Amino acid sequence: MLADPRYSKLADLLINFSTDLQKGEHILIEAFDLPEEMVIACIRAARRRGGNPHVAIRNGRIMRELNRAAGDDQLTTWAGYDRNRMEQMAAYLGLRGSQNVSESSDIDDDQMKRVGKLYAKPVHFDQRVNHTRWCVLRWPTPSMAQLAQMSTEQFEDFYFDVCTLDYSRMESACLKLRDRMNATDKVHLKGPGDTDLKFSIKDIPAIPCCGRRNIPDGECFTAPVRESINGVIQYNCATLYNGLTFDNIRLTFKHGKVVDAKAGDKTDKLNSILDTDDGARYVGEFAIGFNPYIMHPMKDILFDEKIAGSIHLTPGRCYDEASNGNASEIHWDMVMIQRPDYGGGTVAFDGEIIRKDGLFVVDDLKGLNPESLKG
Repeated sequence: MLADPRYSKLADLLINFSTDLQKGEHILIEAFDLPEEMVIACIRAARRRGGNPHVAIRNGRIMRELNRAAGDDQLTTWAGYDRNRMEQMAAYLGLRGSQNVSESSDIDDDQMKRVGKLYAKPVHFDQRVNHTRWCVLRWPTPSMAQLAQMSTEQFEDFYFDVCTLDYSRMESACLKLRDRMNATDKVHLKGPGDTDLKFSIKDIPAIPCCGRRNIPDGECFTAPVRESINGVIQYNCATLYNGLTFDNIRLTFKHGKVVDAKAGDKTDKLNSILDTDDGARYVGEFAIGFNPYIMHPMKDILFDEKIAGSIHLTPGRCYDEASNGNASEIHWDMVMIQRPDYGGGTVAFDGEIIRKDGLFVVDDLKGLNPESLKG
């Protein structure tokens, strides 16, 4: 079977730019429900760089069965040997396909929290995120095409446009946003519904994300000062959490904490997740999205959090690179789009509006608008 030539182009980007694999380094390629040809393309790209590729093949239905009833001893043993392997890697590439995005929707909430605490945290959040150069991407499937309301062929074309754009150009333009965020104290968000939210990002680093951590990419993130958030945010993108869809989440903050959370008929489920631990009702990330090819939500966070004209404000754990001290078992990216077709809105830094209705309006940031990034 002949591989799509776009596989090699994407594999080269992932190995040469995103993970920047060097001669003699080891890289773990973890592939979930992926065509063999793409995995092989990544192996070959790694070898061309002089690296040592290692592969873990995952299957969504098998992972569901493992996670569904795994006890503490099984999870800690599994995490132990996977963390040991991760400790030997300089880089990690997570290729994540899915035949059914709701595969885990019938697993008990407490069980998924156990999996997160005993497996995902030690292997990925403690070791992989903090000690490897890593990149994670979704893989186009008919299931994803359905979520995007596209034909399979149309979605594949969209996918490769999004994933192989000129990320070096994006990175250069994003450094100016990083500098503005690093100099900012007060942020004021206005948007759909009754969104009116204020918080501080003073002295918390801003981190550009332009193809070196996620593909697709296109965001710059930081974290709010933990207890500084006050006001209301009405998210207008549907979001998946453990296979369940939540719509129109509305959060009210007082001194950094979510004091009221609504999500229609899933309000009780939302509050159960936000009660996971003490940090789940505080925010660990604030980010601005600007990928010029991603315009509409498709219930896949690696795409949705990069939507042009969006922001995401994330209940739960912060990242070490932009730490506000918030610790939690959850990290739930929730997205609000501020373009006119989604209700409009503004982002202001220290009283100056820097983005209005999804477009940057200050001269130094206009290079991040879609017409500039598409070239």
